[in-house]
Amino acid sequence: MGLMEAVMNIPAEHESNVFGQFDAYAKKIERTLHVTLIARGENMKIMGEAANVEKAKKVLEQLVELSRRGNTIQEQNVDYTLALVMEDSEGSVLEIDSDIICNTLQGKPIKPKTLGQKKYVDAMRKKMIVFGLGPAGTGKTYLAMAMAITAFRNNEVGRIILTRPAIEAGEKLGFLPGDLQSKIDPYLRPLYDALYQIMGAESFLKNSEKGLIEVAPLAYMRGRTLDNAFIILDEAQNTTPAQMKMFLTRIGFGSKVAVTGDITQKDLAPGQVSGLDIAISVLKNIDDIGICHLTSKDVVRHPLVQKIVKAYEDYENREKTKSHDRNDRYKKRRNRQI
Repeated sequence: MGLMEAVMNIPAEHESNVFGQFDAYAKKIERTLHVTLIARGENMKIMGEAANVEKAKKVLEQLVELSRRGNTIQEQNVDYTLALVMEDSEGSVLEIDSDIICNTLQGKPIKPKTLGQKKYVDAMRKKMIVFGLGPAGTGKTYLAMAMAITAFRNNEVGRIILTRPAIEAGEKLGFLPGDLQSKIDPYLRPLYDALYQIMGAESFLKNSEKGLIEVAPLAYMRGRTLDNAFIILDEAQNTTPAQMKMFLTRIGFGSKVAVTGDITQKDLAPGQVSGLDIAISVLKNIDDIGICHLTSKDVVRHPLVQKIVKAYEDYENREKTKSHDRNDRYKKRRNRQI
């Protein structure tokens, strides 16, 4: 294809935000799309193959608009915008950015940052029960927490109930001193962290004392009927089939449920089937239940986390392929012997 150049305007007040410290983001765009960027005042000249120049221009236009909306451009924004443009995706970061769920105590807006997260948030708005499945860092629990707090503030639900199975992540924690609450708090700490950031410790404690916000292990749900509540079951991959059935049958009128989990990080005993796996298989065809699969592309933590998740996904896929090939060879040998 032929070479071409294009010129676009980037206002001076947005340059440092869009280009990054020491022009790190501009260099990433150049490397990824094989173009050359030359700044002349407020004009940016883009040179390279025609298709790549158009893509670079589209990336920069979206980043400038994000900056105009008051966002601090981060590496994740640049990486995701590049990925969408290179895939010729119909969605854009601008469409995602306009969806504000709520604000943190410091006034920072909470919103989905990827198309996968946007679909997850939309599903929670439309469906009574939503399963959010995906690797670490995809915002499964945090976005569900933001949706729960928003529904609570808008009087759409009367209380928030947060629960997770109390199971060690590959370690035996031994005897924990203190009362019952101090024994279970370590298992529930990630839920408290998100609550404090969005709602604030004072507001949380006040509502908790009134019984309007409850954080408890999954075992405490047995025998209850949960009406008019937003219920979040976190780390659902660590439930047994019986626990998952027990939880899902607690749900009453006027309630919303978000079930989050990463099926690749189970801490169950060897050979124990996950209740999350069974639930997805059994409930996938029920209309008012949404199942959202987030992937490594939806990781919004440090870019290195995204690379780690992707490396593990590739490794697990290779191992599955090897196992499948071994089974095929074994069957063929067995058939020949017969």
